[in-house]
Amino acid sequence: MSLNTPVARRLLSDEVFQRLRDSIVRGELTPGEKVKDGELAERLGLSRTPVREALARLADIGLVESKPGVYTRITTLNRHDVAKTLAVLRSLDQLAVETAVPLMKPADLGRLRQANHDFKQAVATNDVEAALEADDRFHAVPVTVADNPVLSRVIEQLHPQIHRILHRKFSSLLGGRNTTEHHDRLIELCASGDAVAAAKSSADHWAELGGHINQLFDADQELAD
Repeated sequence: MSLNTPVARRLLSDEVFQRLRDSIVRGELTPGEKVKDGELAERLGLSRTPVREALARLADIGLVESKPGVYTRITTLNRHDVAKTLAVLRSLDQLAVETAVPLMKPADLGRLRQANHDFKQAVATNDVEAALEADDRFHAVPVTVADNPVLSRVIEQLHPQIHRILHRKFSSLLGGRNTTEHHDRLIELCASGDAVAAAKSSADHWAELGGHINQLFDADQELAD
């Protein structure tokens, strides 16, 4: 949904938060771009209050930064900050997979396979948004099965920062073939019940992702270093 589409009056703060978050992830609001709550409120057809609340939440998860009385702007993409975030997500994902595999039921494996099928189709048609959505659904399965609220909350908080990079990765490097191969391998390991190998496979993929992201920073002048 476009940032310019008026927001319904219900759940305003959540809706504005999601709209702005998605616009940042997609690059519609660019790294370093200054934003004003009044201008955003006007574009969204709202008062300033839900916009300010949404911007505060975005600041909490690192997508917006502000200096009181000077600026509020979209956080720049920094190679070192991204690497640190990836390191945390890698550990959290590894924990989620290792915890989840012994608990997985046939329905959970079915959700993994369906998400991977949808991901492959999205890559084949070069549909970046659908690929990211399917990839999210895939990795959400072990997190959900692990049933650790703290783990889920921290991963959810960190994901948007990485999504900004993944959006570029799938757009430019397409990162599809190596990801589908990883998904296939992870499903096999989950189905076999080998929690340790599955967790290692997932961690290795995060490390590989870090290498692709470094390539993006090397090649993309819009990314801050």
